[in-house]
Amino acid sequence: MAKKSVIARAKKKQKYSTREVNRCFRCGRKHGYMRDFGLCRICFRELANEGKIPGVRKSSW
Repeated sequence: MAKKSVIARAKKKQKYSTREVNRCFRCGRKHGYMRDFGLCRICFRELANEGKIPGVRKSSW
């Protein structure tokens, strides 16, 4: 979980667009971010396994 100050700094409009960082809206993690869902890979997996993300299910083959 990212610190509140780091999350607040990321939400603020940056002076340069290249400084903007995508963060998970649940935990604030910046690595492993999925744009389609706005989540990091860890939160995505937790919610997908609980069935809380519509249209996503665990694959098996």
